[in-house]
Amino acid sequence: MSPHLNPHRTERPFRGAPRRAFRTAASAVAALTLLLGWFTATGSAAYAQESGPPTRTASTAPSGKAVEVRGGNVIYSSIGTRCTVGFNARGGATFYGLVSGRCAQGATNWYADAALTVFVGTTAGSSFPVNDYALVRYTISTAVAFPGEVTLGGGATQDITAAANPTIGRALCHVGRVTGVHCGTVTAVNVTINYPEGAVSGLFRSNICSEPGDAGGPAFSGTTALGIIVAASGNCSSGGVTYYQPVVEWLSVYGLSLY
Repeated sequence: MSPHLNPHRTERPFRGAPRRAFRTAASAVAALTLLLGWFTATGSAAYAQESGPPTRTASTAPSGKAVEVRGGNVIYSSIGTRCTVGFNARGGATFYGLVSGRCAQGATNWYADAALTVFVGTTAGSSFPVNDYALVRYTISTAVAFPGEVTLGGGATQDITAAANPTIGRALCHVGRVTGVHCGTVTAVNVTINYPEGAVSGLFRSNICSEPGDAGGPAFSGTTALGIIVAASGNCSSGGVTYYQPVVEWLSVYGLSLY
């Protein structure tokens, strides 16, 4: 499968296991693996096949608070879904987590732990399809902190202070819940993917591999946020590409900034 797909062509993902092929307008065949199936706790073949390192859960906080939720950490909803936080943002004195819109559908209350004992906030907005983003409004408490960093694993973090639109050739890295940190370059912008629910447009693509379970992970260039993982083709054994929802429009729609 060639990773060099036309950035202006509609690329059509298929769901389920084993992965199915899709045919582009030029009749090239490629396998596009959606990375979102693991969000639902029941009734998902992709979830049942979940593998890899443990979930990047919120950590014990050196700040004096019990828990810290960063970009790259997983939060859990009261309806049984779990989403990776892409980045933390703020609007005035209010703090938010940026998560996939497809993941957050139907969820209202969010927690830092699978046992649903550490409450972190509520869904404040969502767009899917057309876009793939949602917003969790954090509840400020003495128990939870929301640093403006992303977790890289092993206790390492990357500070994120700004956001930018992706450009072809720009270097970036992303953090997948399953595959960890991988780096490469942006290879296409303005990509459209068709989901059963409808098309999502304005995505960008990199030559970095991802695997099921990585969806929602942050993609960044140094201290600059670029997007979150939403889908991929291929895998990290044989090679692949990853698709992202950009964050600049997202922040503009809600009047937010990174910190």
